[in-house]
Amino acid sequence: MSATAMINIAKNQLGLDEDTYRGMLHRVTGKVSLREMSEAEKFRVIDDLKQKGFDPAVKSPSKAKRKRLEGKFAAKLQALWIAGYNLGVVTNGSDEALIAFVKRQTKLDHVRFLHDPADGYKAIESLKRWLNRAAGVSWAKDPFVPDWANQPHGQIVLAQWQMLTKAGQTNGVLLSETAWSICGYDGKPTLNNLKPKEWQIVMNELGRRIRKAERP
Repeated sequence: MSATAMINIAKNQLGLDEDTYRGMLHRVTGKVSLREMSEAEKFRVIDDLKQKGFDPAVKSPSKAKRKRLEGKFAAKLQALWIAGYNLGVVTNGSDEALIAFVKRQTKLDHVRFLHDPADGYKAIESLKRWLNRAAGVSWAKDPFVPDWANQPHGQIVLAQWQMLTKAGQTNGVLLSETAWSICGYDGKPTLNNLKPKEWQIVMNELGRRIRKAERP
């Protein structure tokens, strides 16, 4: 396996977001791109990642048998993590990456933030603040917008749509028309009528478009 491939595996295994990853590269080598590095510099990066917990022997989530994350706050944390993946700021949507990220941000063991109310709240709010900073998700309630826009799924979709618009991927089409089409409906679009599962379908599809637009 090449050094570049190993670094990418480590990035996913540790759940490093892009800013953390680039900062680590610069701290270790003075460079922010693997393309600029010599093989010796890449191996210095690998050594640093191992010190942070990277284990080359651990199988990727797609190949390893996954144990479902459990706990009172697991579903909420997973929903936010998948939202991050669909916003293009999370590169690894696995539970392992979620646990690693929240541990880094809160210094809490996952047994605590999955079960203890105070620690669970701290972990959830940490993720929400990160999605606000990294992807522009506004969690504020606005009495002057439709009900769907004050729900978490609507707030995430609005941030996704803003990202796609800035990337020139919306072609002047309205969000409501796009979401309606994604769900397979005809006629006048009404986002207030979408069911939770349909909102997830919309988020997943817009996430696919965001990741596609970000590919070099």
